[in-house]
Amino acid sequence: MQPAPFHQLPGDTLPPADAFWVRADDGVRLRLAVWRGADNAPRGSVLLFPGRTEYIEKYSPFAHRLTQAGYHVISIDWRGQGLSDRLQDDPRPGHIGEFSDYQRDVVEMLVAVGELDLPRPWHLLAHSMGGCIGLAALIDDLPVVSAAFSAPMWGINLRQMPRRMAMAITAIAARAGFGGRSTPGTGAGGTYFVDEAFSTNLLTCNVDEWSRLLREAVSWPDLTIGGASYDWLRHALTECRRLSDLPGPDIPMLVSLGSDEKIVSATAIRQRAQAWPGAQLLDIDGGRHEVIVETPARQQLFFDAVLAQFNTASAADY
Repeated sequence: MQPAPFHQLPGDTLPPADAFWVRADDGVRLRLAVWRGADNAPRGSVLLFPGRTEYIEKYSPFAHRLTQAGYHVISIDWRGQGLSDRLQDDPRPGHIGEFSDYQRDVVEMLVAVGELDLPRPWHLLAHSMGGCIGLAALIDDLPVVSAAFSAPMWGINLRQMPRRMAMAITAIAARAGFGGRSTPGTGAGGTYFVDEAFSTNLLTCNVDEWSRLLREAVSWPDLTIGGASYDWLRHALTECRRLSDLPGPDIPMLVSLGSDEKIVSATAIRQRAQAWPGAQLLDIDGGRHEVIVETPARQQLFFDAVLAQFNTASAADY
């Protein structure tokens, strides 16, 4: 593991994470970072799986809250975003060769967790696309004792476009040789926080968090990406369909869903939660897609539920 940069805005007083580089088995360079909790009697460690377009620094405030509660936290820039290697000449679209390639990144994350000797038990915290990657990893026996999801991408809100039509369009794009280009309506070549107005955004009702993320996007454009590529959308839809046919693992699970969710499929989340024995569905009244950067009261509701689940699972593991 080689040291990697970790960005902070001017005036940020939170302790920085320790960032480092690793390489996946196919040669892709990945950036990871760890926030360490108190050394005395740690409760365990959290594997934080970000969503599409995201980067490690975005989660620093939430990771700091977890370290204050006694947990170590490790996170990752998925391949194709953040400071990890981009996967095509045009670095702006969110792109992937095969959705299963994200599991290569999960493997390297677990290797790093072992080399860093992060304390057990381990827990999963995953948002949006990270929730899709995380569910696949759990089904493949990710060694965690509990999981918490924020608006997981277990289905995509196609805004009334039939899934079959979306698959046909993305297949045509791939055959035409532009599968790596951004799909219409997903941000084109810019980044969401720069291109979208706060008044019409689908992510958060918290103007302070929106302003922070806008400042980060302007200050660190090399961390950002734009819309999803046709290939990414095709592979993501295929993966969501594959996972929908598989049962969830037998571990405690918490999942939050905002009442104003418009990016992922609320129906898929409710169906999965209903079918998962012992799952807790946390409805966030008025919440949009990103509860971790929502209004303070909504953030607190989610944080308290996550912490209660992790604490209970950690205690049961001993």
